[in-house]
Amino acid sequence: MTHPLVELLTTRRSVKPLLMTAGGPSEDEIATILTVASRTPDHGKLVPWRFIVFNGAARERAGEVIADTYKADHPGADAETLAFERNRLARAPLVIAVVSRARPHAKIPEWEQVLSAGAVCMNLTLAANALGYGTNWLTEWYGYDRRVLDAFGLAPHERVAGFLHIGRSDAPMQDRDRPQLADVVTYA
Repeated sequence: MTHPLVELLTTRRSVKPLLMTAGGPSEDEIATILTVASRTPDHGKLVPWRFIVFNGAARERAGEVIADTYKADHPGADAETLAFERNRLARAPLVIAVVSRARPHAKIPEWEQVLSAGAVCMNLTLAANALGYGTNWLTEWYGYDRRVLDAFGLAPHERVAGFLHIGRSDAPMQDRDRPQLADVVTYA
């Protein structure tokens, strides 16, 4: 008999935000997801990450920032393109940004701090999946645009590790090709 956690880990897959329906996590479920995500390996207990929760109207407000920034760089963009950009964070019922706040430290390499933020993204994904939600971990162009990051309140040394889109989907999901172990494993 397969352990339920192993079953979850071997069957989980990303769900496109466009396929996510309304009915995102409750406040209690969001707290559970964030609590699980926070229990990530963190050398030195630096907590080199934090969360920004985009729920409800906050998704639309963030979309306005994204669309305005896009329009500033593409003044000839048509209404359809701007609507697409405006809805980037509104497709899923909930989006949680994981912010990496790695910084120089005498004993803890910055690389380890960045990896910890990535582990937070994965724990967040798995926690939401375990509660029955579909997820998608994205960054996209706006996750690297300093104007957007400033508008979202990121400090100059902070970066987005990922925008985690969370919602339910009734669409049948097909798995993608996965690497063969023989192609990615070497025994020393």
